[in-house]
Amino acid sequence: MHDAVSLEEHIRYRYRQPKGVEQFGIEPIPEGKKTVGGFDIFSIILGLALNPGSILIGGLAVVSGLSFIQAVSAISIGMAIAVAAYTIMATVGVDYGLPGQVCARMVYGLRGAKWIPSLIRTVASIYWFAFQTVAGSIALVAVLERWTGHHYSLVQVSLLFAVLQAFVAIVGYDSLKHLSRAALPLKVGILLFALIVMATHNDPHFAPSAVLAYGGSEKSDWLLYVTWLNVTAANSLTMVTDSADFCRYSRGRFDMWWGTVAGKWGGTLFAAVLGAYGAAATQGKVANMFEVVAGLTHGWLPLLLFVVVIALDNWTINVLNLYTGGLSLSNILEGLGRFWSTLIISVLGVALSVFPGVVHGYTSYVGMLGNFFSPIAGILVADYLFVKRMRIDVVALFESDGPYRYWRGFNLIAVLWTVIGFLIYMFLIPQAWIQTLCTMLLTAGGYWLTTRLVAMHSKAMARASRPGDEREGAGDLAWDLAVR
Repeated sequence: MHDAVSLEEHIRYRYRQPKGVEQFGIEPIPEGKKTVGGFDIFSIILGLALNPGSILIGGLAVVSGLSFIQAVSAISIGMAIAVAAYTIMATVGVDYGLPGQVCARMVYGLRGAKWIPSLIRTVASIYWFAFQTVAGSIALVAVLERWTGHHYSLVQVSLLFAVLQAFVAIVGYDSLKHLSRAALPLKVGILLFALIVMATHNDPHFAPSAVLAYGGSEKSDWLLYVTWLNVTAANSLTMVTDSADFCRYSRGRFDMWWGTVAGKWGGTLFAAVLGAYGAAATQGKVANMFEVVAGLTHGWLPLLLFVVVIALDNWTINVLNLYTGGLSLSNILEGLGRFWSTLIISVLGVALSVFPGVVHGYTSYVGMLGNFFSPIAGILVADYLFVKRMRIDVVALFESDGPYRYWRGFNLIAVLWTVIGFLIYMFLIPQAWIQTLCTMLLTAGGYWLTTRLVAMHSKAMARASRPGDEREGAGDLAWDLAVR
């Protein structure tokens, strides 16, 4: 075993990373550094789920024609579908201390994991950073203009906001943990205050009974309902390979499970209620809850509180987007190191944030990402649960000639079923069905069956399909990688 401090120094030297930032990237976390409890996981994941973008989604669902009840239930059910796959893959982080993208090598192969899930997730991280930045800036501008009476440039606010968020992500996991822990009570308290302001307003349309009774527009139907359900599931599935990233410092499975499920689903439900309440109270006219509440309050203190919560909300969610995007890029370009890969993702995300149009066409962008991540999620879960039986040969994830090489670095069966799943999503499953769930199940079943059949005749597949044995401790493996 090797001293964790010395190990970090070797990693820092290898990648030429500055002091004071998280040094671990693709390397496994040693057992001695796995000290994060369930509350910290809950704080991080809640920050991921409860943000201006998620609140805006609840409002957009009502503005599109859904009732309050339909919007909240569609978003909640969609999230529940995604949370199942998300939490299963988070177990990889707890058990092996590795980022999700590195563990994807066991499924897609050493090269396949880099150019399929990691590349797609890198692009998704940049988009989500820009979306959340612009969505938060829209809310921030609405409150500031109400407060000061002056006009503010959305582009300039987005740019400043993006740069501030990028700084924390570049520092690393400890900054995420401390920021999330400090922001949690403040965020929840102010957002509860916003909900109370709406529910107690003297306009009868804002009364809880009126909001609950709001029936949406005449165009509300099952197709619209399932569209928002599917979009929510697809949205969260784009992060299925990231779930391990937030949990690899966790001290045990129990802490990870309750922190992840409570934070992910609870945060999404609260955000949906807030956004849908504001939109339903305005009879489906205003999607931005912060704009609604800003119009109901008087004095500088409530508006200051909203500025604080918008900043904290956006800061926590977007720091996570950049952090996971950096780990994805470091899996593709192993010689970069976590710090430099996160810096590159930050620059690209900040650049995209100056285009307000990333908010418009949300359902189209997320649907497109869901086309890819629904089959990817199904394949990852099927392989980890039913093929590898939750046991990974960690050393083989870094061996050029190991069992996870498959065929020249690619698991052709996983690649094939990713393409098939994409086509299933696009052309075979009717839009009135839950495309994300159906694609996941069909792809998972097809991949599992094909793997079993091919393993009977292929030594490469049979070798890769065996549950892995731990050949080396995480600390020793991380040291070997650092001194290569």
